[in-house]
Amino acid sequence: MKFSEKWLREWVNPDIDSDTLSALLTQAGLEVDAIEPVAGDFTGVVVGQVVSVEPHPDADKLRCCKVDVAGDELLSIVCGAANVRQDLKIPVAVVGSVLPGNFKIKKAKLRGVESFGMLCGASEIGLVDNVKGLMELADDAPIGTDLREYLDLDDVSIDVDLTPNRSDCLGVAGIAREVGVLTGCDLTQWPQATISEKSTKTVNITVDAVADCPRYVGRVIENVNVKAETPLWMQEKLRRSGVRSLGPVVDVTNYVMLELGQPMHAFDLDKLSGGITVRTAKDAEKLTLLDEQEVTITDNTLVIADDSSALALAGIMGGEASSVTDDTKHLFLEAAHFNPLVIAGRARAYGLHTDSSHRFERGVDPELPCAAIERATALLLDIVGGEAGPISESVSEESLPQEKVITLRASRIKRVLGIAIDTAQVEDQLTRLGLTVVADDDSWQVTVPSFRFDLAIEVDLIEELGRLYGYDKLPETRPQGTVLTTDISEHTLATHRLQALLVDRGYQEAITYSFVDPEIQQHLAIDGEEAIALANPISADLSVMRTSLWPGLIQAMVYNLNRQHDRIRLFEVGRSFRGTQDNVEQHRQIGGVVCGSRYAEQWSDKQRPIDFFDVKADVEALLDLGGETSIRFVAEEHPALHPGQTARIYKDEQAIGWLGALHPRLNKALGLNVRVYVFELALTPVLNAQVPSFEPLSRFPTNRRDLALVVDSHTTAGEIEHCLNGVKSDILKEIQLFDVYSGDGVEVGKKSIAVAFYLQHAERTLTDEEVEALMLTIAERLEQHVGAVIRS
Repeated sequence: MKFSEKWLREWVNPDIDSDTLSALLTQAGLEVDAIEPVAGDFTGVVVGQVVSVEPHPDADKLRCCKVDVAGDELLSIVCGAANVRQDLKIPVAVVGSVLPGNFKIKKAKLRGVESFGMLCGASEIGLVDNVKGLMELADDAPIGTDLREYLDLDDVSIDVDLTPNRSDCLGVAGIAREVGVLTGCDLTQWPQATISEKSTKTVNITVDAVADCPRYVGRVIENVNVKAETPLWMQEKLRRSGVRSLGPVVDVTNYVMLELGQPMHAFDLDKLSGGITVRTAKDAEKLTLLDEQEVTITDNTLVIADDSSALALAGIMGGEASSVTDDTKHLFLEAAHFNPLVIAGRARAYGLHTDSSHRFERGVDPELPCAAIERATALLLDIVGGEAGPISESVSEESLPQEKVITLRASRIKRVLGIAIDTAQVEDQLTRLGLTVVADDDSWQVTVPSFRFDLAIEVDLIEELGRLYGYDKLPETRPQGTVLTTDISEHTLATHRLQALLVDRGYQEAITYSFVDPEIQQHLAIDGEEAIALANPISADLSVMRTSLWPGLIQAMVYNLNRQHDRIRLFEVGRSFRGTQDNVEQHRQIGGVVCGSRYAEQWSDKQRPIDFFDVKADVEALLDLGGETSIRFVAEEHPALHPGQTARIYKDEQAIGWLGALHPRLNKALGLNVRVYVFELALTPVLNAQVPSFEPLSRFPTNRRDLALVVDSHTTAGEIEHCLNGVKSDILKEIQLFDVYSGDGVEVGKKSIAVAFYLQHAERTLTDEEVEALMLTIAERLEQHVGAVIRS
């Protein structure tokens, strides 16, 4: 929010300088980003009037002018501006003047003709940048008056960076209210002239989307002169607020928006077909905006329409077809209150960000439209004339924000802020903020005004008192409280254990957005898995919620690959999201992406690319932290992973994750040119841990028995281990696969796997009979479950 300090002081004028004012605003939470002079540093420039203009005898583009500056005689000044003409009033830098940049004006001779000064444009005195031609002053500008005095240029523009919750300060009136509270000064209200309704003309207003637009106000003003000149005082206030003058009608609507915080719009009445309707857009409806951009409106966008077509994007920008032009004779002036959720994000969806959308998506006072219409009408009648009609209003009281009453306790103020604020100070400050305060013993019943969307509960009011008191003045007290113990279960690992293990294995932790590109999400999703679309995305490439950690991690990998990092190991602990907007399921995951060589460049070992089993070892290390023995990797298919290098990870019979190589067909779509391996695990099962229990060492000897098993070539070691883990025996202590063989002596399509079994009893020496019985049981189980045959 940018505004002129002198404009602010028309509303509230504390006896403090600009720097003190800036510091007060910043300490109160309205951070001042910049304070800039409204004009360059110049002296000696006065108001002058061109009396005569003659051609230069020796230059086609120069003119010899006689200029009246209320001196003893007319000044002869040579000028090359195209808009110089007789009777024009302009700024004149007389001999001895100093312009910005310490440029001193001296008597000069231009192509043989003496010149005693300089006729100035706005850019030459530091008002605006890069504007050609002379600055044209009003016809009633007093000749000879110092220009700084005439334009009141001893002023600064203050730029305040507001947080999104302080939409009430997106107008000079709101800033003035804050300054009034901070300094104890009373506000000066704007002049509220009585509008004489000389016209009976109205426009019928229909609001179909009452929940989206609870209040819509309009007024017809007939027989206006849109070619009238915007008063210099208004042009200057707009300029000092960073807004360019675009003609009296637009200037007035912009002025009221900057003054009160209510965006407005004016239509050419003769271009409207029938009445005004506030509705959602029809499918594929098109509209050419004021910036000449044609947009196809989505069906979730609110529009202002007449009986034939859409006229404007509600709360964002008007349309070109119904805009005010030099031929406009009659106006339809509108002001409205829109639900902030309906406007939020809509402008960005069309590549727009306007002063109007900036305010409406943060919230505009629902009681302000009528006051703004009256203020704008009074200004327009003064500037462009005309006859105003009655105000037409459509309002849905039940859809408007409801009045909030909050109980504020004195004891709560002291507990939160650490200080006791005087009762009179509490009531005075809250009242100056526009709140209605009713005392009730040791508390107050506070009614929140319609313009404060950010005040909802008691601590919001306490925060207001704290910032007005001054955060820098609050005492430094150590917090006091009772330390509560929490149960730490040995059955659950701490997440940082997993993070530390991966870091130890050469990974780096990444934190990526929960919002991802829908195209990348689709490439990496399981068939039939739909991502949740955001209602108001930050941008098109961050418009859905991730269903996996892979999209963000792969984008981070691509970013690093593009910057000459060829060995990358990234992991993330985060949430994935499934379901619908109304029922979002959040799942904690741990995932990783890997590419490049197995080890960093070194001298002691030959380099080789990382492979599936290297990454599988990392995943197994994660799973081993909890001491789980029921983990198995099963070859399955995933649409984003390479067939033959993909494994589904199971704990007991529950699928908990995936591991594999990214499918080569995705490399181009994802911007990759290397082999990439990925893994992802549900976090909760990984964090479950087996609690160690003590078991005394046996004093009796261990018995080892080896079996050579002939199985199908596609049978995995994991399947054999899973089968053997199901053997229930108090003497079977350990199983180890130690050899794989295929070739001579083994049938084609088969392989031989050697397994060692370690047997031991805790209290006695094993007998041959019980060992043989166990081995027979094992052989039968292997034959039943994996078709294994004991190799002779």
